[in-house]
Amino acid sequence: MQTEPDRHEYPAHWEADVVLRDGGTARIRPITADDADRLVSFYEQVSDESKYYRFFAPYPRLSAKDVHRFTHHDFVDRVGLAATVGGEFIATVRYDRINADGLPASAPADEAEVAFLVQDAHQGRGVASALLEHVGAVARERGIRRFAAEVLPANTKMIKVFTDAGYQQKRSFEDGVVRLEFDLEPTDRSLAVQRAREQRAEGRSVARLLAPGSVAVIGVGRTQGGVGRSVLENLREAGFTGRLYAVNGAVQEKGLAGVPAHRSVRDIAGPIDLAVVAVPAERVPEVVAECGEHGVQGLVVVSAGYAEGGPEGRERQRELVRQARTYGMRIIGPNAFGVINTSPEVRLNASLAPQMPRAGRIGLFAQSGAIGIALLSRLHRRGGGVTGVTGVSTFVSSGNRADVSGNDVLQYWYDDPDTDVALMYLESIGNPRKFTRLARRTAAAKPLVVVQGARHGGAAPQGHAVRATRLPHTTVSALLRQAGVIRVDTITELVDAGLLLARQPLPPGPRVAILGNSESLGLLTYDACLAEGLRPLPPTDLTTAASAEDFHAALAHALADEACDAVVVTAIPALGETSVADAALAEALRSASAADPAKPVLVVHVELGGLAEALSAATSTAPQTVEAQMPRPAEPPAALAPVDESRLIPAYPAAERAVRALAEAVRYGEWRREAADPGRVPEYEDIDEKGAAEQIDGLLGNGDLGGLTLGPDDTCALLGRYGIDVRRALPAPTPDEAVAAAERLGYPVALKTTAPHLRHRADLGGVRLDLADEEQLRRAYAELTSLFGKPEELRPVVQGMAPRGVDTVVRAVIDPAAGAVLSFGLAGAASELLGDTAHRLIPVTDRDAASLVRSIRTAPLLFGWRGSAPADTAALEELLLRLSRLVDDHPEVVSAALEPVVVAPRGLSVLGASVRLAPPPARDDLGPRTLPVY
Repeated sequence: MQTEPDRHEYPAHWEADVVLRDGGTARIRPITADDADRLVSFYEQVSDESKYYRFFAPYPRLSAKDVHRFTHHDFVDRVGLAATVGGEFIATVRYDRINADGLPASAPADEAEVAFLVQDAHQGRGVASALLEHVGAVARERGIRRFAAEVLPANTKMIKVFTDAGYQQKRSFEDGVVRLEFDLEPTDRSLAVQRAREQRAEGRSVARLLAPGSVAVIGVGRTQGGVGRSVLENLREAGFTGRLYAVNGAVQEKGLAGVPAHRSVRDIAGPIDLAVVAVPAERVPEVVAECGEHGVQGLVVVSAGYAEGGPEGRERQRELVRQARTYGMRIIGPNAFGVINTSPEVRLNASLAPQMPRAGRIGLFAQSGAIGIALLSRLHRRGGGVTGVTGVSTFVSSGNRADVSGNDVLQYWYDDPDTDVALMYLESIGNPRKFTRLARRTAAAKPLVVVQGARHGGAAPQGHAVRATRLPHTTVSALLRQAGVIRVDTITELVDAGLLLARQPLPPGPRVAILGNSESLGLLTYDACLAEGLRPLPPTDLTTAASAEDFHAALAHALADEACDAVVVTAIPALGETSVADAALAEALRSASAADPAKPVLVVHVELGGLAEALSAATSTAPQTVEAQMPRPAEPPAALAPVDESRLIPAYPAAERAVRALAEAVRYGEWRREAADPGRVPEYEDIDEKGAAEQIDGLLGNGDLGGLTLGPDDTCALLGRYGIDVRRALPAPTPDEAVAAAERLGYPVALKTTAPHLRHRADLGGVRLDLADEEQLRRAYAELTSLFGKPEELRPVVQGMAPRGVDTVVRAVIDPAAGAVLSFGLAGAASELLGDTAHRLIPVTDRDAASLVRSIRTAPLLFGWRGSAPADTAALEELLLRLSRLVDDHPEVVSAALEPVVVAPRGLSVLGASVRLAPPPARDDLGPRTLPVY
């Protein structure tokens, strides 16, 4: 694209799609010589005032020389980027490398002058802020470390762009011009600013899809049936509060299904915020172009025939996303089930769900349409059966998730005042690192419950393009829990937990009171509590003759007990004149619960549908049952009376389900309390970060992109710079060399094989311990070689004996998708077989390290189990923190393993270690904001 003098090829990797402040999208790309006409057209649409601010003088038009200068770049010392919508420029930015005197320069000069120009119609959309992030990343890539900008004092908008970016800067005023200088190295504040802008922009982009003022359904059949017609009728019957249009290319009538009809979106006079596309896949590009030219803000594509169908469909899907983003539109789908917003101000049912769910406080996201149907159905069905009335705030079924993903919906829910609990069904996580970050922030404000499908399939479902991860599902699950996500395994558990969290307060602790009119059901509940790690109090049996007043008194007494954090009420139907009426019992439980609203109450019932319905009923202001026949469009459904869902008591048909939901709430409540004080990453004065960096640079200096595994000496040296001492193991290829090594180390010693099939497998007999003298050492050497083979096969080593303790394993790895992960467990086949390993994201805080040690099932062995001496867990936690620091400070350390680590009553010994170095995986979470490209 560039001419001969240009020094670099077109940098295609600088191209990116971004979400702007108002939720629209724009394309950022380098400016080339082919953009001359676009630049001139763009400049003609800029106001005289904006031109004056850019050039400090009246500048009505660009000369041919200007156009050549602004479109010819070498992509090193002179770079220009443009933000485009519909292929046309809406803003530009350029930098020119300068020397200390402000004159044009080349490397090693590391400063550049930067300038922006934004069309007046697009000012205030955050375009300049997005361009600054991207041009800053480009400049850092080209060795530029500092930007300078000269701005007129009256150009307050541009000054704000620079000052709000979060970079460290200097400001001066001379000759009537404000000069700003700022370093381009990201800071904590600049990253915080960037992520706050990302949240607002992505949340707003979803809000535009969920709260449109006008909707067009494209592909509406002229007769009953068909996807488009069904969506249109669902919108109409839900009472959508905005303007609704039907589009059919062959329509003759002025209306379809009671709404205005047109042959094309172009024929609609007013603006269209959302288009639901239900035409065959081969016609979708034409429809998208019409929508883009009409200014449609977003698309829900229910059409199938994309990546779920194979490579050809996947390429069709990529082209769909590229085309939509060209016009600044976001997409839900393709192959989507649709979206729902129950807010009385919107009442949007742009989905294939035939009935609008009841309005409530639960947000639902499902990648699968079938699972989305199941979730909506269960919430609706259980509203009149088991668990009472709890409704939905918003619902999104993303289908193939080509554009809008669960991350985007999380950004929306974080600020959504109508959503108190978020439920998500995920079949893949496109960006685990970002999802974990967003989930942690969301979970700190409202519960997030996730069930992940396709856990054991080994690949993402068809249509989902995701990043590869080397981490097993159990590890990913542990990392999500660390981020505050409530991880469940089934759709049933998802709904059970969501209903409890939407209706009841978080339990302040794990102590559970159990009361009811069935001793057997109480005992089952007691056992279930123990199995889930809760601390149940002895059940209180009220007998089958208990009245509503008895239940009220018992529940009030339990809630008033300071030794109780939650109450499970068990109820079975009774026969005869003394049976408790459902409504009376429900009112008794509600009134007792309302008197002490700080503790959750759950009900376990057996075949008692009437009680579940009564428990879910509100008081005299309760809404009446919604009629099966929705009102006609001429009479939109009235808003249902609000229900205080936090006071509804959830009921469950089995003790195990109720207790499992309660246990998840207890664990989440504990996480919320701990998240308020996440701890700190300690500083250690003896860490030699600079020396470690120099050593790593030297080892990787040969440019081996595949990386290398360090030898024993380099491993010990690198770990030693971070205060991690590894006990030396000396090679012993012969008995005589083994004796010499032992004399050098001092008796007693251990003789170990290091062959891959025997390494770290003491259970196979490849280790001899406590060898006190030469005779014992030679005898052990002979035994090993006679049992397992020749010395050259066994690779024996001699190592000094460490104080006895608990054998553990500490590992760290950088996963390209999830990031750096620290793992801990006990050594041995049993722990490995049971998967008893805990994980935390790096960097690890002191609180993380303490919880990591205590979170494995075999942790009691470290704390004096069966009268043994407690291990020095403080030393172990320090080791975890030091290894975390090493990997966090030097991402070139892509894996490190300390095995075994023997933790004694006083101190610990690292007996084996391995470290692998490689160029670190690219971290897109530290770069400028971009939309993913699948």
